[in-house]
Amino acid sequence: MTELQDQFTRRKFITVTGAAAAGTILLNGGLSNPFAANASKGLETTKAKLGYIPIVEAAPMIIAKEKGFFAKHGMTDIELSKQASWGAARDNVEIGSGGGGIDGGQWQMPMPYLISMGEITKGRKKIPMYVLLQLNTHGNGIAVSNKHKGQKLSLKVRDSKAYFDKLKSGGNKFKAAYTFPEANQEFWIRYWLAAGGVNPDTDVELLTVPSAQTVANMKTGTMDAFSTGDPWPYRIVTDKVGFLAALTAEIWKNHPEEYLAIRADWVDKNPKATKAILKAIMEAQQWCDNFNNRKELSQILSKREYFNVPANILEGPFFGKYDKGDGKKVDDKSLAAYYWKDGRGSVSYPYRSHDLWFLTESVRWGFLPLDTLDKANGMISKVNREDLWREAAKELGVSARDIPKSTSRGVETFFDGIKFDPKNPKAYLKSLKIKKVSI
Repeated sequence: MTELQDQFTRRKFITVTGAAAAGTILLNGGLSNPFAANASKGLETTKAKLGYIPIVEAAPMIIAKEKGFFAKHGMTDIELSKQASWGAARDNVEIGSGGGGIDGGQWQMPMPYLISMGEITKGRKKIPMYVLLQLNTHGNGIAVSNKHKGQKLSLKVRDSKAYFDKLKSGGNKFKAAYTFPEANQEFWIRYWLAAGGVNPDTDVELLTVPSAQTVANMKTGTMDAFSTGDPWPYRIVTDKVGFLAALTAEIWKNHPEEYLAIRADWVDKNPKATKAILKAIMEAQQWCDNFNNRKELSQILSKREYFNVPANILEGPFFGKYDKGDGKKVDDKSLAAYYWKDGRGSVSYPYRSHDLWFLTESVRWGFLPLDTLDKANGMISKVNREDLWREAAKELGVSARDIPKSTSRGVETFFDGIKFDPKNPKAYLKSLKIKKVSI
């Protein structure tokens, strides 16, 4: 792939970067600037409070703020609120911005569904959410403690199956951690293990650990592996605490990662403001996907108020460059995080077929009952608002060729050869050797 061909044309680049510069002026000028005032006319509100976790998935939201895209589209009072953990984000969206919480923001999947269903809320209260936009593909990794070097722990876990068995029989199960239970960062580590014949429910111990505690917990031996978004997996390598066994981009090329989702009551009350937010983030995604901007992107995200890490920890992975810490190196831009377009096409568009995979994987591990699949299409039609994405894209002037013609991305293929056909999710479950569901 060439850097600019796969992201957007030179003409689009000039348009977007010019808009970014103008947007920055608008941000500084606020509503006193006539262009910002005009953009705000007709919007139900100019305010929203969006939560984020300091990992690369949050980049489009931060860039939309920093580069003035929110202001350009009239959302002059967007507040980005750093969340201490995914649990805190869930708690804050429950109470909403009116109660001191948030209206929505960045989410692992299928958290917006679980919140809507009342599966993970206090008192199982249902808080309807809308999935509005996919923030990125890739950008995650599975890091392993240095004490396991030499045990063939890599993408293909099958090569080290005997090692897991030895730890288990010795009463010291391998401890694998992620940032929130029953969501995508747990799914990645479960898929990685299960594909190699290691049962994540019986052969290892699974833990939930907030991203910020990653490095410390691996240093103290609290965990043996960690699945989360950059910069944390690569930070483990650069701090010489561990090595990268696998990139999630290697597990599932061009896989969906995290999403923008907002409370349904806020969106229903503010549909025009919602589309303004979407347009701003879409432009930010295009900016992020221009590799000429990625050094600056790394510098912006590294700031104390955002990620508070050295920029070089972010820069390499943003160009698909990883020192895995075990003597192996990766230099492949197709494995970098993407925000607007990747090897399969649209990144930003929230494919309903991807929502179905996350729900199917929840069924696989017993997090949701089997009959969820019989109800899935109805659930997805209530939560996934790809229609708003399409409307916003057209208003933004996105080329028709960059607007998916189908709500399905089609058959997905994983590194172990397993295929997920969204037309038949039960066939996918039947094809899996290790699972908790009986089918």
